Amino acid sequence: MAAIAINPGRGVRGRQAVTLEITTMAEARLPAETLVAFATALVERSGVRADMARDVADVLVTGDLLGHTTHGLALLGPYLAEIEKGAMTRDGEPEVVNARAAAQTWDGKRLPGPWLTLRALDAAATMAATHGTGTVVIRRAHHIACLAAYLLRATERGLVAIVQSSDPIVAAVVPHGGLTPIVTPNPIAAGLPTSGDPILIDISSSITSMGFAKQEMNAGRRLPGAWLIDHDGNATDDPGALFAEPKGALLPLGGLDAGYKGFGLALLIEAMTAGLSGFGRADPPEGWGGTVFVQVLDPEAFGGLSAFRRQMDHMVRAAHESKPRTGGARVRVPGEAGMARLRDQRERGVALYPTIMPALAPWAAKLSVALPT
Repeated sequence: MAAIAINPGRGVRGRQAVTLEITTMAEARLPAETLVAFATALVERSGVRADMARDVADVLVTGDLLGHTTHGLALLGPYLAEIEKGAMTRDGEPEVVNARAAAQTWDGKRLPGPWLTLRALDAAATMAATHGTGTVVIRRAHHIACLAAYLLRATERGLVAIVQSSDPIVAAVVPHGGLTPIVTPNPIAAGLPTSGDPILIDISSSITSMGFAKQEMNAGRRLPGAWLIDHDGNATDDPGALFAEPKGALLPLGGLDAGYKGFGLALLIEAMTAGLSGFGRADPPEGWGGTVFVQVLDPEAFGGLSAFRRQMDHMVRAAHESKPRTGGARVRVPGEAGMARLRDQRERGVALYPTIMPALAPWAAKLSVALPT
């Protein structure tokens, strides 16, 4: 980890130059509140409305708190670049293009994805309070970051939340049996309340994400398995295959043998996002963004919250009591490690991925926002 200080100077042609002093430490941590304030200031100084800026910052930092290092503050620099070139809308409200008692469709007008998704979660929860369930689909949102970052907002209220997303302009995952990528990793997340920590499911329909592959390539590492396909159709663990020319692609869940499962899941998510929202890959591209599906269910409208928790508690116990593989650790349920990281980092500070602050330092100088120390 590194601590970074900015020394402003005068660069060529009178532009401010930034010198980074990087001090290597065993573990540098920053309070989550400090990081949220820092990210909020950067987004707000870029011209984004204050409440939107705060929601973007909060979702990104929550991603890092849960350990999703590729979908936390690592996205802030790319977001700021999108704002700067006008590709992310700075102010306004979504348009409700269709509404029924327990379902709504919004045009997101390329507003910040985290802000839109949090608003959709609130709207779906309000519908669920009356009807037992509520669904909001959003077309033309900007990117929505880490899906797991939204789930606690529902589970803390005893609600079930399902979030799905796809980006209509990105094609990085091949269909089973194919060489031409046609979809994004198409993630789906679900938050399930229990009597203790919630179960937090956040998976992609591909084996891995583009962000993780790029992170490993930049670090000079191979992937843990043959999760990609090269341009000749060979499975590979070389993340560079995704970015070299001719490019390879991500494999769907199941890889070469059972990738029809991941491809089927990807098609389902395309239907729930692009299909229901009425905007997707069949339309002219508008830039980096997302189509989003948000659904909330109130267990009290079904078998009851206590019954729901009893069933989920049983599944947690069954997983923990399952005999692990020889030499393996105790079986965990999805979200267990993330919740442990979240508690630890809320108490001791967030240990950011080492490349994040150096990447944000030029933006901090440009927008006159002090780097946290």
